[in-house]
Amino acid sequence: MAAVILAALLAISMAAGICQGEVYKVGGESGWTTINITSDFYSKWTASRDFNVGDVLLFQYNYKFHNLVRVSHSNFNSCNTTAPYFTLSSGNDSFVIPRAGHFYFLCGVPGHCQAGQKLDVRVLGAPSPSSGRAPAPASSKTSGSSSSYYGGWISWKLLPAAAGATFALY
Repeated sequence: MAAVILAALLAISMAAGICQGEVYKVGGESGWTTINITSDFYSKWTASRDFNVGDVLLFQYNYKFHNLVRVSHSNFNSCNTTAPYFTLSSGNDSFVIPRAGHFYFLCGVPGHCQAGQKLDVRVLGAPSPSSGRAPAPASSKTSGSSSSYYGGWISWKLLPAAAGATFALY
């Protein structure tokens, strides 16, 4: 019953525009990877964009070789994953930006952060202009599932539909 209520609240908030914003595929066509990138690839990628409250960061990667870890500033600088805010590993993860400030992400696979698979997102205070659509993770081509993380308050995973179900929450 709680899952139904949570799903209804999410649908209402998306319809009302609370979670609307621009959707950014992290790394562009390269995605979230260590293949063919320089150590400053992701810092250059963020430098050319203005992120706002309500925008969505979409991390697409091969879940067999990478993951997504949100960490503190000090853990970002040292590539330390021992005290993450969260770790996702679907290969198709999204993060809805809840507030202004910095958000730090890295890959927790040994050596990947040191190789440059880390992202510092600086968020401006104003929400993005409404795009007329609610952000949703794209379907995954690597794992058949996707994870979304909305501002540190609500987390769920969309799973392949079971008989009679359209999604599952955890």
